[in-house]
Amino acid sequence: MKAVAEMFTMAPGNKDHHPALRCAIGVFVPLITLTLIGRLDLAAFASFGAFTGIYGRNEPHHLRFRSQLRAGGLMLLVILSATLIARVAPAWGLGPAGYSWLLVAATTGVAGACSVAIAYWRLRPAGSLFHIFGFAAIASIPVQPPLGEAMLTTVLTTVLCLLIGMSARVAKSHRTPWKRPSPIRHTVAERRAAWLEGGGYLVAAGLAGVLATVVGERLGFGHSYWAMVAAVVPLVGHSTRHRVRRGIQRIAGTVIGLVLMAGILWLNPAPWAMVLVIALCQFGAEMFIARQYLVAQVFVTPLALISTLLAAAVDPGLLLRDRIVETVIGAAVGVAVVVAPGLWRRLRG
Repeated sequence: MKAVAEMFTMAPGNKDHHPALRCAIGVFVPLITLTLIGRLDLAAFASFGAFTGIYGRNEPHHLRFRSQLRAGGLMLLVILSATLIARVAPAWGLGPAGYSWLLVAATTGVAGACSVAIAYWRLRPAGSLFHIFGFAAIASIPVQPPLGEAMLTTVLTTVLCLLIGMSARVAKSHRTPWKRPSPIRHTVAERRAAWLEGGGYLVAAGLAGVLATVVGERLGFGHSYWAMVAAVVPLVGHSTRHRVRRGIQRIAGTVIGLVLMAGILWLNPAPWAMVLVIALCQFGAEMFIARQYLVAQVFVTPLALISTLLAAAVDPGLLLRDRIVETVIGAAVGVAVVVAPGLWRRLRG
């Protein structure tokens, strides 16, 4: 009963509306601009560039700038790699099935490599969830926009988020001392932990991607990268019980979020209204992500799905179905990866 109660416990706030507002503005301004100029084909590049603002949420300004600069640079590299592989893959003669497996392999590599980079830089949020999502979603866009325009959109959005992250410095009451951040030094144990964590992300994302692709080919499901994203969610946590709880919260929050998404689709909002919903969901997700993961997922689900709909024409019904199926597959794999070491030790003992 205690474990169930903890799943619905709301942690105390820590001025969460400040980073939530920064993140909402950081995604709203680029997307509404693209809507007004009729270039929603670039929406995904703006959306993932805006992930820069998620990092360094409660850090002093000099540390936040370093964190966001590194996080933004890494995301730029991930997005560039994704759009390049989507452009060159057709020349390799791969059909849809072959490209799906290539995407799983490449995304698995991104999961492990970015997790290690994030750990070495001690960025928060930890892990490579956003990089898995960004890489696979961009690489899955069937008709890629011009490369220069796509990357310019990403760079401008990243710069905007950096400026928003520093915006509070105009108010003396919110200004923190500016000094050169101390270099990050790691102990041998920390470096070992970073590589072990990267291995965990590699295994969880890879297994989820393979399983989701096999199931998808046989039963007609798509978006296997959602399973890869869900699989790494349980890897973040200070205990096995906390990690398992995150996996369950991911599924429960997704189910509720899909009900919310169905209501939004029923209203059939105009593109500008969908952009507003994205900004509101981004605000809600950042308000609760550190306090109550289940509630945060209620906002994350429509946020991710609307972003997908803006990027490409997809049957909304199939989108809702794929989301829950892939989330269950991924979360189950992630929980299995978390509990496997403990079970193995017990069996050997």
